[in-house]
Amino acid sequence: MQLWSSFLLAFSVLLPLINPLGTALVFLGLVGDAPPKVYHSLARRIAINNIIFLSVIELLGATILNFFGISLPIVQLSGGIVIAAMGWSVLNEKDASADSSKKQEETEVRKETRTEDLEQKVFYPFTFPVTSGPGTLVALLTLTAHISNRRISIDVLAHVGVFLAVVVLSVLVYFCYAYAPKITRMISPSTAHGILRVIAFILLCIGVQIAWNGLAVLLAEVIRPAV
Repeated sequence: MQLWSSFLLAFSVLLPLINPLGTALVFLGLVGDAPPKVYHSLARRIAINNIIFLSVIELLGATILNFFGISLPIVQLSGGIVIAAMGWSVLNEKDASADSSKKQEETEVRKETRTEDLEQKVFYPFTFPVTSGPGTLVALLTLTAHISNRRISIDVLAHVGVFLAVVVLSVLVYFCYAYAPKITRMISPSTAHGILRVIAFILLCIGVQIAWNGLAVLLAEVIRPAV
């Protein structure tokens, strides 16, 4: 079914990029010592913002591509390469926190944030780029182009599947952020390291598959006139 296939594809691609468990470590470092109710309140608002933010990008993805005159095969090829490169970098990352370590570097200067200022930083930097960074946006635009279909009914189901994946991932973000102090004490770095490696390999394979789909169309267009 198109709904579930697009859901599984979007969930598999976005999971290692959003990386709720890994990013929870960054979130914990930014918030620091705060009451549980502060973590719950921030986590709830970040999850809602993340759903709205990614949904807008997903809905406007096709419009953005059309505005710049970018064809679907080109987006599939280039976006697939980017996704595969992300999976490869995470797969070979020496640090157990992998993707989250990069996000940590981007937000290192914000570690001295005061508790009373946290509410003002729900969208930036907590939602973007800590939770959903540039890599997530690129992957989402690629998925939007990849699932495009001329049949309206199938296209709508595919977009609903992507939206459901965003919602599920945002719910995971909420729980990981709300209980970040407890989770960091329960899960060992080696366990998180192993889980992330498996997910990264799946991401690599998905990126190669999407890139091949675009390349196959481009090659067919080149070979057809010659034949």
